[in-house]
Amino acid sequence: MRRTGARCLPLSRARPAATWRRVTGLSAAIGRRSVIASALTSASQVWIGKMGQGSRRRRPGRIPLYLQTMCTTNVMRLAMRKRARFGLIVAAVIAMANIAGCGSDSGATIVNLGGTTVPGTPGEAIWLAFKRDAETASAGRLELRPLIYGQLGSEEQLLSGLRRGRIQFANLSAQVTSTVVPELALLYAPYLFDSLAEADYVYDTYLTDIYRDLLAAQNLHLITWYEIGFHSIYAKEPILVPADAAGRRFRVSSSLNARLFAEAIGADVIPLGFGEIVSSLQTGLIDAGENSISLYAHTGISDEAPHYTQTRHAFGVSVIVVDLAWWNRLPDADRTILRESFPSIEESRRLTRRQDLADLQNPALGIVIHDLNDSQRADWRASMVGVREELLEAIGGRAGEIYGVIVAGKAEFAKARP
Repeated sequence: MRRTGARCLPLSRARPAATWRRVTGLSAAIGRRSVIASALTSASQVWIGKMGQGSRRRRPGRIPLYLQTMCTTNVMRLAMRKRARFGLIVAAVIAMANIAGCGSDSGATIVNLGGTTVPGTPGEAIWLAFKRDAETASAGRLELRPLIYGQLGSEEQLLSGLRRGRIQFANLSAQVTSTVVPELALLYAPYLFDSLAEADYVYDTYLTDIYRDLLAAQNLHLITWYEIGFHSIYAKEPILVPADAAGRRFRVSSSLNARLFAEAIGADVIPLGFGEIVSSLQTGLIDAGENSISLYAHTGISDEAPHYTQTRHAFGVSVIVVDLAWWNRLPDADRTILRESFPSIEESRRLTRRQDLADLQNPALGIVIHDLNDSQRADWRASMVGVREELLEAIGGRAGEIYGVIVAGKAEFAKARP
């Protein structure tokens, strides 16, 4: 059963010439202060020109991440149409205008929030609660601007914007952030954690302080973790054991751990950004991939690859991080408000796990769930022999030390809970 009745943000219906004048004006307002604004202007001009030529039969290209995440499933498909794509270019230009602006008319401190969440999900609820609580607690001193639906592009682009001071707060997966802190890739090592409770204990007891120090060395301050959940495999056709994945076109992220996992099961490794998954499934560029239920059920992926095999092979997390230099310049009172207003890791765990359970039990989503038996689970674990060691060697740095801490924490957890 397919999902229907999706809603999306309003899209521009203006004629090309009139709309182009508006975009040009917006870009001029943003001015020469932003290379991104210039790029958006050029891209918009090209697309409007093609629209004006009436090229209705031209096949659309890949869908950008902001286009996939701003809308729910059915509108993601409609977004492949030229007018929808252009409408979101206008939205992106407006978003950049907000960032490049001189600040609030009220004199409040502007805090730009960057994310790639989907409407109606726990991720959206977390961001909106943060905005509400921080602005209320600051009595108008802080103005939070949520650009949380992918308006600013992919996670890689968010990370770049954060490090350049264009945004102040961001939710970034540990996989993407491992490009600047390689030790974060260790957290996605196959079968590193056996249960949610075990992962919670090790993160809360040992890992937060370690990774806060590592991120600080890259001018990023860790506010808290945000749970993504255990990763499993999605596919157009069932993949129940590693042998089923042999030769399958398997999407991986830019992280080392994702590539090593796919290679270990004999898949044909296809590196792609998250925003390219849906269109690549539609065109046949990929057949399968891996992600958590929260990033699978409501992002359009499940419509194209309805089989979901619960391998639960990696525990996914995001980091809620801020620009450290900006953070240190804030008054102590504002830092306290922002730190205490962001929902705790316990709250994000509760919301994410509740949503995951509901999604897995919801037949209306059309997901075919494959639970593994003991033999199949053993096959998956056996296929990962040696991968963890290879990952540790490739990461280097403090990875070996951190792995030792994790192993000790797991043993401590097991001893306390026989």
